[in-house]
Amino acid sequence: MRGISLMGGALLCLACGLAVAAVQPIRIGVPGAFTGGSAPMGLSMRNGIRLAAAEINRSGGLLGRPIELVERDDAGLPARGLKVAQQLLTQERVVAVVGFVNTGVALAASKNYQDARVPVMLAVATAAILTRQFPLHGNSDNFIFRVAAADDLQAPLIVREAVQRSGYRKLAIFADNTNYGYQGLMELDRALAQHGLKPSYVARFNLQERDMANALLQARNAGSQAILTYAIGPELAELANTMARMDWKVPIIGSWTLSMSNFIDNAGPNGEGARMVQSYIPDEDDSGRRRDFLDGYQWLFHTRRIPSPPSAAQGYDGMKLMAEAIRQAGSLDGEAIVHALENLKQPVAGVITTYKQPFSHTDHEALELNVPVIGKVERGRVVYAYPADKPRR
Repeated sequence: MRGISLMGGALLCLACGLAVAAVQPIRIGVPGAFTGGSAPMGLSMRNGIRLAAAEINRSGGLLGRPIELVERDDAGLPARGLKVAQQLLTQERVVAVVGFVNTGVALAASKNYQDARVPVMLAVATAAILTRQFPLHGNSDNFIFRVAAADDLQAPLIVREAVQRSGYRKLAIFADNTNYGYQGLMELDRALAQHGLKPSYVARFNLQERDMANALLQARNAGSQAILTYAIGPELAELANTMARMDWKVPIIGSWTLSMSNFIDNAGPNGEGARMVQSYIPDEDDSGRRRDFLDGYQWLFHTRRIPSPPSAAQGYDGMKLMAEAIRQAGSLDGEAIVHALENLKQPVAGVITTYKQPFSHTDHEALELNVPVIGKVERGRVVYAYPADKPRR
């Protein structure tokens, strides 16, 4: 599909109120994994972006022009992500990008956007290096921003949950062989070192791994009290299912991907109790903009379930932040948008939080340590692990 003003039918009618029908739209690129093992994250992110764009168009668009989303599926493959970047920049002429699910894809493609001076809002990819890989020299700008919990934010929370809250000292790490897994492993190792600890055992495994019994046996023989994870849904489910077959009952505590639908569904009862870092947890007691977001998502996409709620919320908030920067800049010039993002004058009401000057010239991370909470799988969905976290949300 080339570009979409949103989706068909109900969404297209949102543009009917715009007095800008004949005006050239503002084209925003949306690259992500819409197929493959990361699809729950990619599709949820895309829907969150679509919902935000629909709201913006319904209220008059940006600078008197409608938003047009140009979506491209990279399937979580770095080589394909590089081709997508080239297409969005040279063929589609997007003025900004909101997206990226996989760390490896973002690492492969981000330099293209940096060199083209096109602002990028990372909505899902979490490697800490992504927003810091282009050093600032003189008046140079960094065009990569993020509205997701970076790995160097998540890892200390994972370790805190295991060590301080649970009292475990012997912790195994299971990480996949992608860039995501590697970056997460390094951050977990650093976080453990802050507590004077080393992993009791480290396992690396490939995507679509179907035999984790030997690695788990070695982790058990090492006396591991819990498993810390950095991987995605299908392999995490295989991990939980293999542990069940071994009748080894130790906690699984990991990065936010333990909330993916293809972990919860494929692990079934074996995934119960898994704990993870979350930027957003849908809750029946939600009110205000969180309730509006959840209701809007369910109505617009005809579903009661979000496959990856944090991805949806981060996509929504990322689109809102980028839109506010374009509005403040009054221009589609990349440098002007970056300057606006680094100096946002108006608070942006998102799903995760209200963003008040979330970025600066030297800090392109929107989320801080006090934002994420710990979730747990309970009866096939993610809930707050600690009810006391609810009021501060």
